[in-house]
Amino acid sequence: MKHPVGKHYEMDMTSGSLLPKILTFAIPLMISGILQLLFNAADIVIAGRFAASADRAIAAVGSTSSIVNLLVSLFIGMSVGVNVLAARFFATKQVKEMQETVHTAVALSLAGGIIMILVGELLCHQILVWVDSPEDVIGLSTIYLRIYFLGMPMTLLYNFGNAIHQAIGDTRTPLLCLSLAGIINVTLNLLFVIVFHMDVAGVALATILSQTISAIMLARSLINGEEIYRLDIKKIRFYPDKLKRILQFGIPAGLQSAVFSISNVLIQSSVNSFGSVVMAGNAAAANLEGFVYIAMNSIYQTCISFVGQNYGVKNFKRINTVLYTCLATVTVIGLVLGILFNLGGPLLLSIYTTRQETIRYGMTRLLYISLPYCICGCMDTICGAVRGMGRSILPMIVSLFGSCVFRVIWVLAVFPQFRSIETLYISYPISWAMTALLHYLCFRLILRGVMQREQQTA
Repeated sequence: MKHPVGKHYEMDMTSGSLLPKILTFAIPLMISGILQLLFNAADIVIAGRFAASADRAIAAVGSTSSIVNLLVSLFIGMSVGVNVLAARFFATKQVKEMQETVHTAVALSLAGGIIMILVGELLCHQILVWVDSPEDVIGLSTIYLRIYFLGMPMTLLYNFGNAIHQAIGDTRTPLLCLSLAGIINVTLNLLFVIVFHMDVAGVALATILSQTISAIMLARSLINGEEIYRLDIKKIRFYPDKLKRILQFGIPAGLQSAVFSISNVLIQSSVNSFGSVVMAGNAAAANLEGFVYIAMNSIYQTCISFVGQNYGVKNFKRINTVLYTCLATVTVIGLVLGILFNLGGPLLLSIYTTRQETIRYGMTRLLYISLPYCICGCMDTICGAVRGMGRSILPMIVSLFGSCVFRVIWVLAVFPQFRSIETLYISYPISWAMTALLHYLCFRLILRGVMQREQQTA
């Protein structure tokens, strides 16, 4: 009996009305992202409520996110390469090429996960030292990271499997997998922390176990899927030409994420210099802010898949419509959620902590970063359109200079002159606006060049 994944969940992105299809694709993706984010949210909430030292536990779990993103960003970038390549092969119905892409992607995720285990176990404590993690937090943060990285093969397997499903237009199967895993995560969190008193070790263990379940379920859906993207365990290996193309698309995306993460780690280091109370407020607000980002990021991923399929069948005029529809959608989502999270900030932050000073620092971050977050959504969406057309080096360079280099200069030059938490936070919306403008100029130039070459060929 076949798994529900298949033609019922597939989507033709190259014809028909765009907005309904974009929303049909993006909403399950959005919910999936929120559920995935709830893994970390459950960690922070339960650690803050039931761990022996609440503020230290929140700071220990929350302050590790930028480090995790730094270490895994290169491989997560590879999943973008899988999405772009698979979307093209699926749109043009190239069965052999698609199957080789699927099996190479799974092999890459498992190999990458093993590498991440080694890197995480060897370097996590030293990285925490480099980012000036306070002495009262660094021990707990090290425990959390070392356990968390043991689950990296399954985390990457889920992300690569998710990229394949997105390429064929199926965002509902990953949602079903994460729904069950999310319930298991919260249940295990409560069991390990309240019953077994495992504190941060318990929340880390609960997270990797639930992620393993979601990864296995998603892999099973590919094993039972349609022929063009069906996974055969015996065929899992690296196909050199597909690996090369995934790396061509994925490495620049991964390096871009890594450089972003380096700038965020640098900012986290500056936040750490204000002490554990500010760290706790920053971590709680960043976790809330993540829900806004995930909602907007679903449009970025939607844009990559839609542009990728249309580029594969040379439907270049529709690419324009895809981008503008996605930009309008992400702007509305970002503005609405940014305003709501600021209005409800005190109540939402009280879920994480009851300490008023911690809540006050959390509100500062929400005001400066969450409220103008729609600018970040537009920046990412335009970048997604460029990536969907197979350009990966250019958006990496633009993002490197437009956001990352700017933030590093800001932290090293401006922050010491005006040393406050507000000075750190304001660097985000400024860098987003600059980078969005540069990405848009690149998109116009690339699409115009592609269309002119196609007209000359015709």
